[in-house]
Amino acid sequence: QLHLVESGGGLVQPGGSLRLSCAASGFTRDHYGIGWFRQAPGKDREGIGCFSSSDGSIYYADSMKGRFTISRDNANNTLYLQMNSLKPEDTAVYYCAAALFRLCVLAAFRYDTWGQGTQVTVSS
Repeated sequence: QLHLVESGGGLVQPGGSLRLSCAASGFTRDHYGIGWFRQAPGKDREGIGCFSSSDGSIYYADSMKGRFTISRDNANNTLYLQMNSLKPEDTAVYYCAAALFRLCVLAAFRYDTWGQGTQVTVSS
């Protein structure tokens, strides 16, 4: 059974950085995708980027390119989201999610395993 645990959220000042972690366990298939999403109060869940295990590729939403970077640590089965130059509008609960994909997509409804989320608050 897939299991995801996010960590690394917190309060950061505008212009600051945070690195979120998504620790994954229980993968028994070769081809899966892990995505990062966020949801601000009163807004829809928004895709940031995702990783495909089939070829190691990482895909970003156009609006997230530049300030957000996804990386992985295979040894520890962990996916990271590095966030730089944070703005108040980045305040949200950040989630990682997983599903069986050959190539990942950023449609939240396609993911069937979600972590509990981690709160990121950008404020002075």
